[in-house]
Amino acid sequence: MKARRRVRITWLEMREPGWLRPARGRAPAVRRMREPVPEFARFLYETVGGPWLWYERRGWSDAAWAARLADPGVELWVACRGGSPVGYFELERCAGEVQMVHFGLLPRFIGRGWGGPLLARAVQIAWRGQVRRVWLHTCSLDHPAALANYLARGFRIVREESRTVLLPLPVTPGRSADSPASG
Repeated sequence: MKARRRVRITWLEMREPGWLRPARGRAPAVRRMREPVPEFARFLYETVGGPWLWYERRGWSDAAWAARLADPGVELWVACRGGSPVGYFELERCAGEVQMVHFGLLPRFIGRGWGGPLLARAVQIAWRGQVRRVWLHTCSLDHPAALANYLARGFRIVREESRTVLLPLPVTPGRSADSPASG
């Protein structure tokens, strides 16, 4: 079963590393997963994105996850505190641009002041190498502070639009919905 919902989508970018504005506080340690495990990637996606109705990858098979993670342009970074994962971000590098595909904290770690510092760290990592632009998009379904955090770190809005999307009913982390919705 799916529901129609009107969402506002905002695309943001940084054209220079100097646009990055640091955040107060210390980010959790981050480590790149050199051999990402599809089941763990699914766990991060569903647990971090569940409250915000991330739906595009629900229903992906292990093979689809493995194919995504095997793409040489894709980087999965996990933020940890005290040995436990607290969040993650996924970067995709292509033709001198880096898209921050996903970014977020596990729900139990939201509100501890780690979002801004972690985002700043993710942006620093995104700027590694020959990069001319770092970009992302967010929407009105995301955490209420997400857009403000992106703007506070120095991203600039380049486009906004509203559209109606079909959203599946929420699923329990670790389980798949019937199929991904299209928006």
